[in-house]
Amino acid sequence: MKVSPNEIRKTLRTLSNSRAFPATFCPSEVARDLADDWRPLMPAIRREAAKLIAAGELECLQGGAPVEIEKAVGPIRLRAAKATSPSG
Repeated sequence: MKVSPNEIRKTLRTLSNSRAFPATFCPSEVARDLADDWRPLMPAIRREAAKLIAAGELECLQGGAPVEIEKAVGPIRLRAAKATSPSG
C-alpha cells in the first residue's frame, strides 16, 4: 500500500493533537494507523515528522529529552510543540 506524505502528516497531526502536552507518541503508532505492513513506512514518517518539527508543530524526544530528529539513533517519541498543543 502506497501512503502519501500528506496522509502521514495528517496522521502525525491527529495523534499529536489527541494528546495533552507533554504526552508523547511513538512514530510507529502513526505507521500502524496507516498500514498493516507498517515497518516500511518508518523512514517516511521520520522525514515527514522532521518537516513538522522544522515548522514548529512537533517536538522530538529521546530518553525524555529534546533531540534533533535527524541525529537521533534508535527509538524516539514525538509530541505537539507546546505552542500548538491543545492545552499549551
